Amino acid sequence: QVQLVESGGGLVQAGDSLRLSCKVSGRSIRTYVIGWFRQAPGQERMFAAAVTWSGGTTWYSDSDRFTISRDNAINTVWLQMNSLKPEDTAVYYCGALLKGVASDPSGYDYWGQGTQVTVSS
Repeated sequence: QVQLVESGGGLVQAGDSLRLSCKVSGRSIRTYVIGWFRQAPGQERMFAAAVTWSGGTTWYSDSDRFTISRDNAINTVWLQMNSLKPEDTAVYYCGALLKGVASDPSGYDYWGQGTQVTVSS
Protein backbone atom coordinates (compact mmCIF):
# COMPACT_ATOMS: atom_id res chain seq x y z
CA GLN A 1 0.00 0.00 0.00
CA VAL A 2 1.25 3.47 -0.91
CA GLN A 3 -0.13 6.77 0.33
CA LEU A 4 0.36 10.08 -1.44
CA VAL A 5 -0.53 13.50 -0.09
CA GLU A 6 -0.40 16.57 -2.30
CA SER A 7 -0.08 20.15 -1.11
CA GLY A 8 0.93 23.56 -2.38
CA GLY A 9 -1.99 24.46 -4.60
CA GLY A 10 -3.72 27.81 -4.52
CA LEU A 11 -4.90 30.86 -6.39
CA VAL A 12 -2.24 32.67 -8.41
CA GLN A 13 -2.09 35.15 -11.25
CA ALA A 14 -1.01 34.44 -14.80
CA GLY A 15 2.77 34.48 -15.04
CA ASP A 16 3.30 33.41 -11.42
CA SER A 17 5.08 30.29 -10.24
CA LEU A 18 3.91 27.57 -7.90
CA ARG A 19 5.54 24.51 -6.36
CA LEU A 20 3.44 21.48 -5.57
CA SER A 21 4.56 18.80 -3.13
CA CYS A 22 3.74 15.11 -3.02
CA LYS A 23 4.61 13.31 0.20
CA VAL A 24 4.87 9.56 -0.38
CA SER A 25 4.71 6.84 2.27
CA GLY A 26 4.13 3.11 2.46
CA ARG A 27 5.75 -0.13 1.41
CA SER A 28 8.44 -0.40 -1.25
CA ILE A 29 7.92 3.14 -2.49
CA ARG A 30 11.29 3.15 -4.26
CA THR A 31 9.92 0.66 -6.80
CA TYR A 32 7.32 3.16 -8.03
CA VAL A 33 7.53 5.93 -10.55
CA ILE A 34 5.86 9.07 -9.17
CA GLY A 35 3.89 11.11 -11.66
CA TRP A 36 2.02 14.41 -11.66
CA PHE A 37 -1.21 14.78 -13.56
CA ARG A 38 -3.86 17.46 -13.80
CA GLN A 39 -7.56 17.30 -14.39
CA ALA A 40 -9.80 20.20 -15.31
CA PRO A 41 -13.59 19.94 -14.91
CA GLY A 42 -15.09 17.73 -17.57
CA GLN A 43 -11.72 16.72 -18.95
CA GLU A 44 -9.52 13.67 -18.76
CA ARG A 45 -6.59 13.42 -16.39
CA MET A 46 -3.56 14.70 -18.28
CA PHE A 47 0.10 13.94 -17.75
CA ALA A 48 2.44 16.67 -16.54
CA ALA A 49 5.66 15.00 -15.39
CA ALA A 50 7.07 11.89 -13.74
CA VAL A 51 10.28 10.80 -12.00
CA THR A 52 11.97 7.68 -10.70
CA TRP A 53 13.40 7.56 -7.19
CA SER A 54 16.62 5.90 -8.32
CA GLY A 55 18.63 7.79 -10.89
CA GLY A 56 16.05 10.52 -11.21
CA THR A 57 14.89 9.67 -14.72
CA THR A 58 12.25 12.20 -15.73
CA TRP A 59 9.48 12.54 -18.29
CA TYR A 60 7.62 15.73 -19.19
CA SER A 61 4.69 17.00 -21.15
CA ASP A 62 6.03 20.57 -20.96
CA SER A 63 9.63 20.77 -19.86
CA ASP A 64 9.82 24.47 -20.68
CA ARG A 65 7.61 25.43 -17.77
CA PHE A 66 7.51 22.41 -15.45
CA THR A 67 10.29 20.82 -13.45
CA ILE A 68 9.91 17.67 -11.39
CA SER A 69 12.34 16.80 -8.62
CA ARG A 70 12.52 14.49 -5.65
CA ASP A 71 14.21 14.18 -2.28
CA ASN A 72 14.68 10.55 -1.33
CA ALA A 73 15.54 11.44 2.25
CA ILE A 74 12.08 12.87 2.92
CA ASN A 75 10.13 10.83 0.35
CA THR A 76 8.84 13.93 -1.37
CA VAL A 77 8.38 14.78 -5.04
CA TRP A 78 7.88 18.36 -6.18
CA LEU A 79 6.43 19.88 -9.32
CA GLN A 80 7.74 23.37 -9.99
CA MET A 81 5.46 25.25 -12.37
CA ASN A 82 6.54 28.54 -13.90
CA SER A 83 4.84 31.10 -16.16
CA LEU A 84 1.44 29.78 -15.20
CA LYS A 85 -1.46 30.33 -17.57
CA PRO A 86 -5.22 30.33 -16.94
CA GLU A 87 -5.43 27.05 -18.88
CA ASP A 88 -3.23 25.45 -16.22
CA THR A 89 -6.19 25.70 -13.83
CA ALA A 90 -7.02 22.19 -12.65
CA VAL A 91 -6.82 19.77 -9.77
CA TYR A 92 -3.30 18.39 -9.68
CA TYR A 93 -2.75 14.79 -8.60
CA CYS A 94 0.32 12.75 -7.89
CA GLY A 95 0.25 9.04 -8.48
CA ALA A 96 2.44 5.97 -8.04
CA LEU A 97 3.15 3.64 -10.95
CA LEU A 98 4.67 0.20 -10.53
CA LYS A 99 4.64 -0.95 -14.16
CA GLY A 100 3.50 0.79 -17.30
CA VAL A 101 3.88 3.98 -19.24
CA ALA A 102 4.61 7.02 -17.09
CA SER A 103 2.35 9.30 -19.11
CA ASP A 104 -0.68 6.96 -19.04
CA PRO A 105 -2.88 7.55 -15.98
CA SER A 106 -4.73 4.25 -16.44
CA GLY A 107 -1.68 2.32 -15.31
CA TYR A 108 -1.16 4.08 -12.01
CA ASP A 109 -1.72 2.05 -8.88
CA TYR A 110 -2.26 4.76 -6.27
CA TRP A 111 -3.38 8.38 -6.25
CA GLY A 112 -3.43 11.24 -3.83
CA GLN A 113 -6.50 13.35 -3.13
CA GLY A 114 -5.39 16.22 -5.34
CA THR A 115 -4.65 19.89 -4.83
CA GLN A 116 -6.46 22.71 -6.62
CA VAL A 117 -4.50 25.18 -8.73
CA THR A 118 -6.36 28.21 -10.02
CA VAL A 119 -4.67 30.71 -12.32
CA SER A 120 -6.42 34.02 -12.85
CA SER A 121 -5.87 36.16 -15.92
